[in-house]
Amino acid sequence: MLEIVTYKIDEQGVLNSVKSELAGACVLFVGTTRRLTAGKETMTLEYQAYIEMAINEIYRLRQRACADWPITQCSIVHRIGEVPVGESSVAVAVSSPHRVAAFESASWIMDTLKKDVPIWKKEVWTDGTGEWIHPVDNRQSSRRE
Repeated sequence: MLEIVTYKIDEQGVLNSVKSELAGACVLFVGTTRRLTAGKETMTLEYQAYIEMAINEIYRLRQRACADWPITQCSIVHRIGEVPVGESSVAVAVSSPHRVAAFESASWIMDTLKKDVPIWKKEVWTDGTGEWIHPVDNRQSSRRE
């Protein structure tokens, strides 16, 4: 399952899509719109994408991950359009014979997706202002919150 959608993501469906009798581990990462970022109250996130290129890059990410880790199944779903607080914008699910590969590959996929896939995020705050957000080094992102 590699999709870009304009509707709510079915997180359980994404997880179910990677389950296999060959896998001892299934990992699901779900990115959601949070209420507060750096002291500002978020109203919504808006995502835009170059869909054809984004799907090609997501497919390439899955191929690279499968070459680098023993992945049984991998699904990536990203939502575009408006994503209100509490709703999911992205879901990455990976299954593997063992948990370490599932966790590592899912983390790598998510980090690389944010940097390389042509999907852009705008944060819209409750004061009516907004800003296009560019990915930051994931080691720094937790420090700014």
